[in-house]
Formats: sequence, C-alpha cells, structure tokens
Amino acid sequence: MAFRTNNYQQISLFDKLGFLSDRKLRMLRKSWAQVFSDHVFTHINEQIFAPLYSEKTNSRPNAPINVIIGALILKEFSGLTEDELLETCEFDYRFQYALHTTSFEEQPLSDRTFSRFRQRCAEYEVVTGIDLIHECFVQLADDIRQFMDISPNITRMDSMMIESNIRKMGRLELLYTCLSNLVKEIHSDGDDDLIKGLEHYWQPNDRNKIVYYASDIPQEQRLQSVIDDAVELLPKAEESYGDTTEYQLLKRALSEQTKKDDNDHVVPKTKADGMDSSILQNPSDPDATFRSKAGKQHRGYAANITEAVGRNGSIPTDYQFDVNTRSDHSFIEEVIEKKESDEHTTIIADGAYSGDDIQEKAAEKNIGVITTGLLGRKPREILADFKLSDDGKNIISCPEGYAPRSSSYIRQTDSIRVSFLKEHCEGCPHLEECKAKLKERTSFMVVSLNARQHAIELIDRKSDEIMTIVGRIRNGVETIPSILRRRYNVDEMPVRGRCRTGQFFGIKMHSLIFSKLLRYTQGLEKCRPLSPQIG
Repeated sequence: MAFRTNNYQQISLFDKLGFLSDRKLRMLRKSWAQVFSDHVFTHINEQIFAPLYSEKTNSRPNAPINVIIGALILKEFSGLTEDELLETCEFDYRFQYALHTTSFEEQPLSDRTFSRFRQRCAEYEVVTGIDLIHECFVQLADDIRQFMDISPNITRMDSMMIESNIRKMGRLELLYTCLSNLVKEIHSDGDDDLIKGLEHYWQPNDRNKIVYYASDIPQEQRLQSVIDDAVELLPKAEESYGDTTEYQLLKRALSEQTKKDDNDHVVPKTKADGMDSSILQNPSDPDATFRSKAGKQHRGYAANITEAVGRNGSIPTDYQFDVNTRSDHSFIEEVIEKKESDEHTTIIADGAYSGDDIQEKAAEKNIGVITTGLLGRKPREILADFKLSDDGKNIISCPEGYAPRSSSYIRQTDSIRVSFLKEHCEGCPHLEECKAKLKERTSFMVVSLNARQHAIELIDRKSDEIMTIVGRIRNGVETIPSILRRRYNVDEMPVRGRCRTGQFFGIKMHSLIFSKLLRYTQGLEKCRPLSPQIG
C-alpha cells in the first residue's frame, strides 16, 4: 500500500455544504467541528506515518492518515464505539466537516481501517521502538499550546496507575491457564501424542473443576499436580512448539513460580524465596506488572503526564507510558535527558520526583525542579523545635527548654536517643506530640534527624508565599488522572499489552487536549490564572 498525504480537499460541485441553509451553516461553524477543523485536523502531521507504507507509488494508496487520527480522536471525544463512529461519520455533517470529507460520496473509513492502522503502528514500534502516535501527539500539543499562548517554560508533572484489562489470578489458576493454553494449541494441531495423559486440559469445564470445585483435594496438591504436568510437557513440546507464545508463557510462569528442592524436584516457591513484581500476572497480558501504591494493588501500566501552565490555562504537552514498576524518578530523568532547548524551564512536581541526582542533571540542562511535597509519612512539626549541638549529633534542649539527662547519636539510623527527667515530660503540653515514653524515673525518645529536617522543610514551605503559589500550580495537574479515569475510562481499555494499551492511551490524550482547546476557544477555561510574578 503506497503512502499519500491528504493535504487538501477538492471541493466538488455536489459538496454537502452547498445544500445547507445559511442558518445550518452558522450553527455548524459555531460548533466544535469548526475548532477541530481549524486547529486539530489541519495540524495532524501525516508524514510521521509514512514509514508504515510502501515507497512505491503504483500501488493502492492508503486511507487518509489525518482522517483516521481525527476520527479516532472524535471517537474518544464523543464516547462512541468504532461501529457507532463509522455510522456517525456517514450521516453527521459535523463529523464530516471536522474531517474535511463533506465532498466524499463515501467516507474513506471501513470497519477494518482502524484495526489495520493500529496493527501497522504496533509492528513499527516493536521493530524500531518508536511510538508514532506519541510523536503525533507531541507535535499537535505544541501547536495547540502556541495557539493558546501558553509558555513552555513552566510545566507541572504527575503520574498515574493504569489497570490492565485482566483478571487477578492466583498461582494455581495462572499455571493451569498457561499449561491449558499450550495443550489446546497442541491439540488443535492434531499432535495428541505429545499430550497423552493431559487430554483433560483442553476440555471446556476442566479449569473450573480443578481451580474452583475440587475443594476435597488440598490446593497444594492440585498445584503440585499442575506443576508436574507442565514439567513433563515442556521438554517434549520444545522442538515443535518452542517458538510459540503459549510455550514461552508456560516456561516463564514455571521459572517464576517454582524452584527445585533438595531432591531436584520442582516445587512451588514460598514467601521466603521472594518474587519480583515483574512476574507474569495473567497470560492474556504478559507485559502487565504488579505494584502496590497507597495501599492498593495495581496490575498494569503507569503513565506520566507533563502539562504546560500559564495565564491562559494549561495544556498537556507530553506523556510517557510504561509498565507500572517504573518510578516517578525515572520518568522525570527521561524528560530531563530529552530536553534540547537552552531556554530555562521549571518543572513542578511532588516529592516522588525529587532527588539530589535529579537536581544536578536538571541544572546541567538549565531546568529548575521544584518539588512541593515530602515523601512518606507527614513529619511531626514538634521535632523542629528540638535544639541540636553545633555538630548536629546531640540534643541540647527540648521545645520547653529543658536540657536532656543524656543524649547519644546512633550512626546506623542517623538518629539521636535522648532522655529527660520524668517530671519534665509528665506534665508537658507537648507530651503527645513528642511521643516520649515514660519510665519509672525518666522518659526517653528517639529523634530521627531525617524526620527533623523534613519537619523544618514543611514549616518553611508553609511560611513561603512563593511555595504556596507553586503548590497551587502543581495541584492543578491532579485533575488530569481524574478526567482520564472518569471520562476516558483508561482503566477499561479493550486491549492488552503495553504497546496496544499505549496506543489507546495516546488517542485519549489527543482527545483531552482537544477538549481543553475547545473550552479555551469558547471562553470557558476555568484554570485559575497565575499571579503576575509567576506567569
């Protein structure tokens, strides 16, 4: 299929707009379709996608790339399914006007157009590591940012967990499913000699019987039986099926979930053996990883969003999409490394992005990184009122001014163990804040120097007007994960795998910046403007 750009639209004599009344035309041009046509459709860079198609010009041309990307953006914007999108494009003048297809007798889209386009993008990313949809987003977002007159010099950043469209599996169900998938693959090829004694694994009801209903057999026994069957099958199937996905996933699951005992017998791993968070969660999505954050378990991916902010509002300008085991620290490190402009910029983020190495690398690229939050538990502010000796290794007085009975520095934990007379602490108004432990004659506590420093920083931030403004700026980025979840359903994407899920996420980000652009053009932008000294 040859690549051809769709840079212009030849208006035909029978263009649909020619048959609309003046009133309908005015309504059409006041709708979102006009904004999309002017600032989104015409700014989609089709040339980015040229590598997906043949360089030969004598073959059938591709479907217009800007129409495909534009239609996918409108699909997310309108909350339509792909079937509904095709019908809407055929009958809704607004969609045709937005996509510059009012002169087409038939819309240049079919029920396979989108899936084939995503397939080409996915194959290209696997080979080259380049996400073309992401590149398209970055260019389009920059054009919209310039139109909204938002400076790129102040950006804010936040990350979010994105759930994979998979079910949580226990160890028994995971190993059984991987083994069953390989047995079914072998059975479908007619190689039943390889699976003698394992025929029940391709029976429809066998899974529920073994995983859920066989309660009279201990789970450990059922699990060991599945492991033994898998260990027996893998060597026999390696020659014919070693390159198949089913074989590789069973081999991976077995290596991650089992070990050899003293008798060289393969048995399940125990908690003491430990298992990495990158282990297989579900064979339906081998890329999904496990992470526990804020007391919740997540199986899937993580996205990091960078948003430019100014007096005229805010607009996401970039995003990163990866497995959820990736840290915020590595996300901002990648952003810093990619910066090419010498112009000074400021990144505002929470404490998870902080670090001395980040500050050093950012300074080399003329970037200021301001973190507005502290990691971990909120420190006790009372710790800042304990006075230290000149060398910082001993406490010389408590918040009430009492000198300690004894004070000793603990190097291993970078903390100070201090004791006071019991009568000094027993009636002290700060007893509950200090959390000193009362003994028969004395009271004692351990003061972490790291926690004390955090308490001082927290107090300084509260009294710093600039940091208060910066904190308000950063808090605005928290709305993006909320919008992506509530309106764009990023935790319920109908695909699996990092590459495919990333494609859907990228289109949703396209739709998000169009929504912000639309509110801006309609004068409904509600982002609070920045103060003159910051903007």
